[in-house]
Amino acid sequence: MNRFYQSLDTLAGLKPAYISVTYGAGGSSNHADTVALCQLIKARYGIEAVAHIAGVNFTRASVQQYLAKLQDAKVENVLALRGDLPADGVIKGDFQYANELVSEIKQDGDFNVIGACYPDVHPEAADSVDDIRHLKCKVDAGVSQLITQLFFENEHYYQFLERFELANVNVPIQAGIMSVVNERQISKMATLNGVTLPPKFMKMMTHYQDNPVAMRDAGIAYAVDQIVDLLSEGVDGIHLYTMDNPVVTERICSAIATLI
Repeated sequence: MNRFYQSLDTLAGLKPAYISVTYGAGGSSNHADTVALCQLIKARYGIEAVAHIAGVNFTRASVQQYLAKLQDAKVENVLALRGDLPADGVIKGDFQYANELVSEIKQDGDFNVIGACYPDVHPEAADSVDDIRHLKCKVDAGVSQLITQLFFENEHYYQFLERFELANVNVPIQAGIMSVVNERQISKMATLNGVTLPPKFMKMMTHYQDNPVAMRDAGIAYAVDQIVDLLSEGVDGIHLYTMDNPVVTERICSAIATLI
């Protein structure tokens, strides 16, 4: 528990616009602590909290109960996701798609609803056009801003923005960046989320795969290069996937501060 508070202390010291609280990785339904953690972040640090809601874990009745608890805790921001499919691939809740969950959330309560998007195209979409069509449905349902899945090729993000603008959709899109810590972690996430690993990135992982410290430092440098380029192009914001590694996050932010 002390390590948990130390992690939050480090993240809060970086003065982020918000800290998101996730749950349900791999299709699990354990979200009992989300409200309490969001409350803690707001009360202890004065920082906005974003509560993740994965539709696969909820019925319409249970999501309303959950939203009521968030309202009582004065949590105003939620990230509405379809969520990872259960191991059997069968969604047992009432929400097959994220836009259905967004519509439900917007019916009751005054929440700022954030959505997810995929610069490398959602792995279940037929193609990039199909992906944008579904994303537009989510925005039309009430999403006010978007956070991208992690990506390692900025050009893919810029191409995604062009497709987004052509579809006449206009909400802020924050770029999701994660620093590579080890090859296995990134390879697994890339496979699950359809993330492209560019040649430059693959070369880095191969070169440092037997040297964990060098891999960490190279991953930080790669993330910093991405972020500096994104900031120079006027990105709407950067969302750092910390993966419970605040030290790496702190090093990234320190490096950025010296370059901008």
